Amino acid sequence: MRALKLLGNAVLWLVAALGLASVLVWGATQAGWIRPLVVISGSMEPGIMTGDLLIDRPRPTSELQVGDVASIYSEVTRNLVTHRVVGIEPAADGRWEIRMQGDANDSPDGGVYVVGDTVWQPAWQISGGGVVLTTLTRPSVAVPLGVALLSLLGLSLLPASPPRRPTDEPRDDEYGADERRADGHSDAERRADERGADERSSVPSLRDASDASGEPPRPVAVPR
Repeated sequence: MRALKLLGNAVLWLVAALGLASVLVWGATQAGWIRPLVVISGSMEPGIMTGDLLIDRPRPTSELQVGDVASIYSEVTRNLVTHRVVGIEPAADGRWEIRMQGDANDSPDGGVYVVGDTVWQPAWQISGGGVVLTTLTRPSVAVPLGVALLSLLGLSLLPASPPRRPTDEPRDDEYGADERRADGHSDAERRADERGADERSSVPSLRDASDASGEPPRPVAVPR
């Protein structure tokens, strides 16, 4: 039980840390500071592998250069595409026209990406992080894992068992009661017997008197 409680406490701290991290990531995503992306294709291998987790940050389009990697929304796939920039030109309406190509692809992407003042660019890459995130969010994994975590948390919240109190020493009256039950006599009867024994021992017998005087005891006439 103690080991389970320790495990539950460790899980409690782990869940708390993950919860705090999730809240921070969610808040940063909603604020537009970052955007997590899971790589679902191998078009950028071996630099960016399938299943990696990318954390993108916004970057001014004017600072983007050929050779940089950017994540731009595609009208074809209707998703963000993370490829390498192979061409960038300002458009007449103040926007930018960008051409990209995957490192593992033989030709550039079809069409031109038209973007505004900012684009998303990978700032951090977590190898295999996308696989872990995708696996944990599956219902077949998330539900049993959640039940197990709740069980461990419940064990960690159980109150600790109170320490055992030492057995009290038996009192004198308990000893007396045990003795009375053992020999069938009360304390008053025992004390009376002891006093009688003391009185009998204090009266010298005829033999004791003979031994003290050196003479045999005289017979005592008993009236009839």
